[in-house]
Amino acid sequence: MKAFAPIAAGLILSACAHSTASTGDAEAAMISVIEAQQAAWNDGDITGFMSGYIQSEALRFASGGTVTRGWQSTHDRYQARYSNRAIMGELVFSDLEASRLSPDSGVVHGRWQLVRENDAPWGLFTLIFRKVDGQWVIVSDTTTSAD
Repeated sequence: MKAFAPIAAGLILSACAHSTASTGDAEAAMISVIEAQQAAWNDGDITGFMSGYIQSEALRFASGGTVTRGWQSTHDRYQARYSNRAIMGELVFSDLEASRLSPDSGVVHGRWQLVRENDAPWGLFTLIFRKVDGQWVIVSDTTTSAD
């Protein structure tokens, strides 16, 4: 029986290390989605920015006291609200805190800011992620403004 103790301990440690690595990988993957969104926005590419969201009617976007449902409706909202590069400004995400909630879900909290010629609006966001077909995508976005 004593011969099995080192093997059992090794298996337990290996499982714990894998679990920690997976959690770190999930957090990094979610942050990577947000970084890609920031880059797309700063290239003036709203559709590229939207690639971080689940492309279905399941998407929930809450901001400005309203809830928009669905990928296309959220895309259209962004397109109408940010109709040119001057209005879009430069997007900066900061204070990012990512946490895995389960094997296929996670949350990221953070701060957004638009740097524009005459102002620099900012606020906070909470993004709920799901792992769908091996990819982390945003399924719920609640964004507030400090204005």
